[in-house]
Amino acid sequence: MALKKTRLSCILILLLTALVPTGAWTKDSISWMEAVAPPFFIHEGKFKGQGYEDLITDILIKNLPAYEHTHVIANISRHYQQWKQGEKACALAMYKTPERMEFAYFSIPSVITLPTVLIINKEKFNIFGGSKTVSLTDILKSHKYIVGRSKNRSYGIEFDTTLNTYGDSRNIFVYEGPELTLNLFKMLLAGRIDALSGLPEEAMYLAETMGIRDRIMTLNITENQVNNDASLTYVACSKNEWGKKTINDINAVLREQRPTESYRAAYERWLDPSSITGYQKLYREAFITVTE
Repeated sequence: MALKKTRLSCILILLLTALVPTGAWTKDSISWMEAVAPPFFIHEGKFKGQGYEDLITDILIKNLPAYEHTHVIANISRHYQQWKQGEKACALAMYKTPERMEFAYFSIPSVITLPTVLIINKEKFNIFGGSKTVSLTDILKSHKYIVGRSKNRSYGIEFDTTLNTYGDSRNIFVYEGPELTLNLFKMLLAGRIDALSGLPEEAMYLAETMGIRDRIMTLNITENQVNNDASLTYVACSKNEWGKKTINDINAVLREQRPTESYRAAYERWLDPSSITGYQKLYREAFITVTE
């Protein structure tokens, strides 16, 4: 009698299994596309996995258990290709542009960064006026300083406009070659230029890898603080039904996790300590308040 009951139970289980769609037993998937761009993502070396986009991606993955997650190293062309083909692919921190909105859905803001700054040797702080915020226009018009920049790189509309309007061979050094930021950084330390244009986090990353974090600092630029649009980036996923559902799930996690200290600290890790207070204010007022 017991044997018959066991057999009957097995038959019922097999029948139920056959009736349940295959997809019910498998998780959906997300391929996270990651650029080779420290300190956004760091794929090798002693800081491997400590880039701020590494850490934030980890937070999202931990809070999206319904998905199987994979990491894919990809340049921007590969990003575009995956989205246009409708693959189950997302990227953590993308600028929202009309072109991209044609083939990708976007989340609420996922990352807010500080705008482009001037990177200087701490010893020259008083020479620049002893203020944490300076006018790039005034610096260039004075012709007292040489500012380094990378050829063909954009630093944001307002910053670029100021460089192009008031910059000339007397106050701008344009570098073209391999490892742009690294080589300009070496020129800064050697005193060949007085300041370097760049993002705060890349400055701190290079300083830390070179063991000179305590020798440099960053100055905020008044012209680059017109609005916060250039500081906000978003998760982007393929523009299809899968992408729409996935973005909705990601938005729920972002609303829950962005106010946490661990989420904010992922980016703060790479900032000049003197920039953290200002960043926390920006984070509170222009980032976590955006929930739609």
